[in-house]
Amino acid sequence: SAPRCRLDKHLFDVRVLKGEPAELSCTVSKHDVTGTWFKDGLKLTSMDGVYFEKEGLVHKLIINKVEDIHAGRYRFEGGDIKTEASIFVEDPPQVDKVLLKNLSSVPTVAKAGEKVKIKIPFEGRLPVRATWLKDRMELVDDTRIRVDKTETFTMLSISSSERKDCGDYKVRLKNDSGVLEVNLKLVVIDKPQPPSGPIKIVESSANDITIRWNPPKDDGGKPVQSYIVEMQQVGKSDWVTLGETPKSCTTFTTNKVEQDVSYYFRVRAVNAEGTSDALESDEVKAVSKASPSAPDPPEIVSASRDTITISWKTPRKTGSSRIVGYIVQKRKKGTTTWLPVNNVPVAERKLKMANLKKGLQYEFRVAAVNAAGIGDASEPSQPVFARDSTKSPGQVQDLKVSSSDSTSVTLTWKRPEAKDGSDVKGYEVEMRSSNNLNWTKCNALPIEVTTYTVKGLLAKERYFLRVRALNDSGPGEAAELEAFIEAAAPVVPPRFLIDDTVKNFLIIKAGNTIRVNIPFEASPDPVVTWLKDGLPLPDQATVHTKGGTTQLLIGAAEFTDTGIYTIELQNGLGKRETFSFQVQVTDIPQPPGPIQLQENVPNTVTVTWMPSASEKWESNLYYTVLKRESQKGLWRVVGDLIYTNKFTFTKLIPGRDYYFRVVAKNSLGASGPSETVQPWRIQKPKVECQVKPQIYKGVNQNQPPRFLVPLKSHVVTTGSECHMSCAVGGHPLPKVTWYKDNRDLSSDPSYFCTNDFGVCSLVVLGVTKRDEGEYMVEATNEVGRAFTKAFLTIRGNS
Repeated sequence: SAPRCRLDKHLFDVRVLKGEPAELSCTVSKHDVTGTWFKDGLKLTSMDGVYFEKEGLVHKLIINKVEDIHAGRYRFEGGDIKTEASIFVEDPPQVDKVLLKNLSSVPTVAKAGEKVKIKIPFEGRLPVRATWLKDRMELVDDTRIRVDKTETFTMLSISSSERKDCGDYKVRLKNDSGVLEVNLKLVVIDKPQPPSGPIKIVESSANDITIRWNPPKDDGGKPVQSYIVEMQQVGKSDWVTLGETPKSCTTFTTNKVEQDVSYYFRVRAVNAEGTSDALESDEVKAVSKASPSAPDPPEIVSASRDTITISWKTPRKTGSSRIVGYIVQKRKKGTTTWLPVNNVPVAERKLKMANLKKGLQYEFRVAAVNAAGIGDASEPSQPVFARDSTKSPGQVQDLKVSSSDSTSVTLTWKRPEAKDGSDVKGYEVEMRSSNNLNWTKCNALPIEVTTYTVKGLLAKERYFLRVRALNDSGPGEAAELEAFIEAAAPVVPPRFLIDDTVKNFLIIKAGNTIRVNIPFEASPDPVVTWLKDGLPLPDQATVHTKGGTTQLLIGAAEFTDTGIYTIELQNGLGKRETFSFQVQVTDIPQPPGPIQLQENVPNTVTVTWMPSASEKWESNLYYTVLKRESQKGLWRVVGDLIYTNKFTFTKLIPGRDYYFRVVAKNSLGASGPSETVQPWRIQKPKVECQVKPQIYKGVNQNQPPRFLVPLKSHVVTTGSECHMSCAVGGHPLPKVTWYKDNRDLSSDPSYFCTNDFGVCSLVVLGVTKRDEGEYMVEATNEVGRAFTKAFLTIRGNS
C-alpha cells in the first residue's frame, strides 16, 4: 500500500500587532494533499483580506491586515493529518507617527498667563492607562493643572501657565499589550526677571556716577534686548529715565548729578515679551573724587653698586577713578626725610633707579595717582644696599630629562648647593642642535621653578641643553646634557575598544556607585567629552581619563541619574567618534497601598489595592498576590506577574476565613507587603429550586434541539474573567450539559453554569493556563441531540 501522508512542519502560534500582516504555514509530505482550514472549529472560506495558498508541499493561510476578529484557534486538516495553532492579536497603545515626531522635536510654546492644552489622541486595546509626568514626577490635579483621559485621548490642561511649568514632560500609555512613552517639551515665555543685584557703584564723583549690574537669572525664555536705567533724587517722588543700554552692556554713567546730592537708581530688563520689574540701588551720594589707598610695600627685584630695581602691586582700593600712574620715594636707612625718585607718574609697576651712592642702605615707598590726586603712600620696603652681589651662583644639581615626546623635552634640576645658591633669583635654559654651535636662549624672563619644557623640537634630532642659576651678579656656571628626540608616534584616529565588559544598558540600585570604564585608542591624545542626554554631566558626576581609559564615577546614584550617556573622542585629525550607553537607576519597590476586598461575583473575592509609589519611576513593576486560610497559616501565591491593581480569586470554600497579601516586585526584588486586617468569609448560599409546570398543548410540537446562537472562541489573559454563552431551542426544553475536553463540568465548583430559557452561559473566574482547551455544549431531549464547540485560549500577562 502507498505510504501515508505525514506532517513535516507543524503550525506554530503567532503573535502579531493589530494592522500588521500574519501568516500560518505547515508542510506535508505529499503534493496531492488538499487541505481545509478551520477557525475556532468552523470551516473557513476565502474572504476579504484572508486567503489560502499552496506552494508545493507548503500550505499557507495569509491575513493581509490583522484585526481583533482574526484572533483565535486555527486548524489545518488534510487527509490523515491535523495541526493547530493560535493567532494572538497584540494591540498596544499607539499615537500617530507625525504627531509623535512633532511632540518630541518641536517644543510647545505658550506665553505666561495663557491657557495650555496638549491633547494626545491614541489607539489601542482598552483599558489604556495614561500617566503624565514632569521631571519624573507624576502630575496631579490642582487649581491650575488638570489631566483628562477618555478611551481615545488624554489631555493636559493648564488654566494659567507660568515659567515654572517649563520642562520635559512624559506621557506613559499602558495596556495589557504594552507601554508607549511620549516625550515632549513645554516652553513658557514671559517678561524677564529683574536684573541680578545688587547694583554696584563703579565710580562716584561730584560730576558723574557710574553703576554696574548683572543680567537677570531668568530671561523669560526670550533673549534680553536692552536695559532701561532710571534715577530718583532722594526726597522726590518722580523717577527720571536716564537712557537705555544694549544687552551686552551692564554699566551706565550719568552726569546729571549735583555735588553732595543723594540719588537712587533702578534698572529694568527688556525682552520681546515686555519689561521686567526694577532692581533698585541703595542711596548713592555724588561726592568729590576719592584718591587711591596705599599699595603694599614694594619688593626688591635686584641691586648693584649704582642701581636698584623695585616692583609693587596695585592698591586694593583704586578710588573713584582709574589709576594713571605711581610716584616712588626713597630715603637712607635711619633717616626720616623722603625724597622723590620721579616727578612724573610712571604707568608700570616696576622702576629701576640709578645715581645711588655705593654702599649706602636705602628704603623705598610708593603712592598711586588718579584723577583725585596722589593717594596714601605704602609702608617702606625692606632696606637694601647699593652694591654688587659678592658671588655668582653655583651650578644647578641633578639636571635630567623627566619626559619627552616627538616635539618637546621637559627638564628638571635642583638648586645649587646652599653655600653657592642662597641668593638665586631664577634660572635660564639654553639649547643648540647637534649641527649648530650657537646657543639659543629658551626663556625671556628668569624661571622661578626648577623645571622647564623646551618645545618646538624636531623629531629624530639630537640636542644639547644647559641650565644656569641667576642672581644679581648674573648667570652662574652651566650644567649641560644631551637629549635625543624620538620619532613622532604613529597617527591613530580615535576609536573605542568595546568588548563584552562594556555594557550598553546598566541597571543601578539607587544609592550605589555608578562606575563605568570605557577603553579607547587614539594618537595624539584626544579630547574626551562626556554628555548625559545631550547635555553636560551633572555636578555629582566626575570623569577621569588616563592611559587609554576614560571613567565615569557617580558616588551615590539617584533616580535623576537615569539617562543616556555619550562619550565623544576627537583629536587633531578632525575625526569624531562617539559611544553611548543607557543607565537605569532603580530601587526595591515601595509597598502597595491599602487593600480592599469585594464580592463582585458570587463565591469569589476581587482584591484591589492602591498602586505602589514606585510606579512613578519604575516601568517594569508588577504585583504578586498571596493568601492564607488562617492567621497562622502559610502564605501561598495565588497570582503573579500582575500589571494592574486588581485580582480575582475564585477557589473559595464557604465558611473558611481568608487573608490576603500583595507585594510589588521589579528586577531588584520585592517590596514589603500590604495585608488585609480582617478575614474574608463567604457564607454558604441557600439553593432555591423552582419548578415551572408545563403547559399542555393539544398539538404535538416536539422539536429536536438546535443552536440558535453557536458558541464562539475566546482569547483572554491570565487572572481575568471569561464569559461564554450560546442560545438553544427545542421542545421539550433540552437538557444542557457543558464539557471541557470531553469532561463534564456539571459538578466542578470552578465553573458557574446557567440556563435561562435557552440562553446558556458559562463563567470562568480568574482563568489560568489549565482552563485553556476545547469547550462543548450538548443539548438533548427525547427527540434528538445537538452540540456546539469553541476554543478558549489563555494568554499570559505581558
